[in-house]
Amino acid sequence: MIKILIDSASDIEQEEAQEMGLSMIPMEIGFGGETFLDGVNLSHRQFFERLIESDAFPKTSQINEYRWGEAFEKLTQEGDCVIAITISSKLSGTFACAQKAAKRFAGRVFAVDSLNAAAGERILGEYALRLAAGSADSDAASIVDELNEKKKKIQVLAVVDTLKYLRKGGRISGVAALAGEVLSVKPVVSVSGGEVKLAGKAIGSRRSNNLLMQLVDRCGGIDFSMPYGLMYSGLSDEYLKKYLQDSAALWKDHIADPATIPVHQIGSTIGTHIGPNAVGVAFYQN
Repeated sequence: MIKILIDSASDIEQEEAQEMGLSMIPMEIGFGGETFLDGVNLSHRQFFERLIESDAFPKTSQINEYRWGEAFEKLTQEGDCVIAITISSKLSGTFACAQKAAKRFAGRVFAVDSLNAAAGERILGEYALRLAAGSADSDAASIVDELNEKKKKIQVLAVVDTLKYLRKGGRISGVAALAGEVLSVKPVVSVSGGEVKLAGKAIGSRRSNNLLMQLVDRCGGIDFSMPYGLMYSGLSDEYLKKYLQDSAALWKDHIADPATIPVHQIGSTIGTHIGPNAVGVAFYQN
């Protein structure tokens, strides 16, 4: 049997992982003097409640080699193979730690760098589940090859509501953040080459949503035969509903009922830096 293991930077919480039929290994996140396991004893909602209310800026920690080794030991006890999918190596040292730990289980454990995070990493995990279903252990290496090929087609695009949290995390200057907040500039970010990059800026939510649609089109559109999904951050999906209205043209010829579009709440690993009220889409490009 081939088992899929994914880290919580995919925004898959422990309970959902069990429902999906995969295993999740959590990142650690610290608030002040407290440390939590992302998606285990700190839900996505609880994280944003703390983020909004607390003056302390959260810190996430990579999953070290020892913790990966523990997870691999447990999952291979009955002779199964494991494919571990991690957050982008450009964003964290987690993949390097998983790779080192996997060497102790030669031929049984494989580490895959998603070159992504949040829903972008998640849809690679969903595709891995699809490939692993009914496959023999001997197919694990070929599945890894397929994942490494298909991940190149994953696109993640998101509108960030405020620059405040990027400023807190030291990603942009305080002056730039203040200017963005005063002018209501909505940055549109993408994941390219495993890194988060600015894809454009717009003033107001409607213009930023329209820009998001344009960027999806420029990518060649969404391959609806592959996993895809929408994502939002914070305690309310109000901005997501607005995006669905503005982007109706993207879905009308492919989705009979927009209510069936997969929607995922962003967790602490990415939520720490983008804050609440971000909206995004993750998909495999045509």
